[in-house]
Amino acid sequence: MSNEDLRQLLTKVHERLSHTGSLDQEGRSLLTTVMQDIERILARKHVGVPPAGPRVESLAVKFEADHPALAEVLRQLADTLGRAGI
Repeated sequence: MSNEDLRQLLTKVHERLSHTGSLDQEGRSLLTTVMQDIERILARKHVGVPPAGPRVESLAVKFEADHPALAEVLRQLADTLGRAGI
């Protein structure tokens, strides 16, 4: 899995977020933090950044009921991160 593949998944997450108007502040904050961590990893500035895959998966579980499309993309991202060892 290349950095470009991860970037494409991040773009999908951002697209889904733009179509999700009812996301609460806590959910948005968690997603923002995880997305920033992944961006730092992709930029190779990942010293001290905890693995993102498990956190992304837990976010997918949190959003499953109210935002299934977002949860699906987050699961894809978590799987990709896991295969990449991130």
